[in-house]
Amino acid sequence: MTISLRLSDEDTFLIKKYAQINKISVSDLIRQAVMERIEDEYDLEMFHTAMSEYENDSITYSLEDVERELGLS
Repeated sequence: MTISLRLSDEDTFLIKKYAQINKISVSDLIRQAVMERIEDEYDLEMFHTAMSEYENDSITYSLEDVERELGLS
């Protein structure tokens, strides 16, 4: 799939220079940046979900408790 985007000359220069310095293609740079952004937002969403669950039921277990429960100690 091909995706196009409009950039100012300054942004284009900066992106190309950054890719060149890091010895990657502009496509790889943009792909990595977008994927990292998606992953960061997903991680943040999961954090908020976990914190909400924790606030509703704040029971926690120590490592020793978990090991004992699983028969590892």
